[in-house]
Amino acid sequence: MTNKILKGLKVLLVEDEDKLASLLKNAIGDSFHSFTLAQDGQEGLEKFLSNTPDIIITDIMMPNLTGLEMAREIRKVDENIPIIILSAFSESDKFLDAIDIGVVKYFIKPFDPDELLDYIESVGKKIGSRSIEFCSGFSFNLTTKNLYKNGRYVSLSKNENKFIQLLVQNRQNDNIVDEKMIKNSLWENEDVSSERLRTFIRRLRSKTSKDLVLNLKGQGYQIATVSSTL
Repeated sequence: MTNKILKGLKVLLVEDEDKLASLLKNAIGDSFHSFTLAQDGQEGLEKFLSNTPDIIITDIMMPNLTGLEMAREIRKVDENIPIIILSAFSESDKFLDAIDIGVVKYFIKPFDPDELLDYIESVGKKIGSRSIEFCSGFSFNLTTKNLYKNGRYVSLSKNENKFIQLLVQNRQNDNIVDEKMIKNSLWENEDVSSERLRTFIRRLRSKTSKDLVLNLKGQGYQIATVSSTL
């Protein structure tokens, strides 16, 4: 059971101490689907966007971007991804900042890698593999509420993401999302024309795929779900 949980997870470790990064990779890296290393906060942010990890482990004090600065940027994209902080005892005054950012756990160096592994397993049980597959390699993660293309994060605007979520929420009963529902959800208290809505959907399709959002003439819209892993 433990191996199944851990083997399904992609972990990103952001740590500028080469010795500690190598130690952790050698000690626990093989437990996961993937264990990616980054040497500073800037590289960590880039690898977060390109590799779509399930969990992030990060040091605090690093060049270019600190762990907390990186975490703030990541939270703008993903409000739910678990972030674990590794910190020297002298940096414990950063604890309140970490709480504000939504860090889920704080490990003081030195620590036992097995304790870190046990904690990641407990987080992994909560994450699960709650995703829905769409056409053309697209998938939607119900935990992070983000869209992915062949496992890579797709950057959407706030309203585009809300629209995808609306379609996903109505998928199970083959419910059709009509124009009124979309306008009320995305542009509450605004007078939005049908042409503006169609332009919005055309732009979303140009970012993703023309096949992702189905237009049922005279009725509304559905998402092209091919299978579900729920």
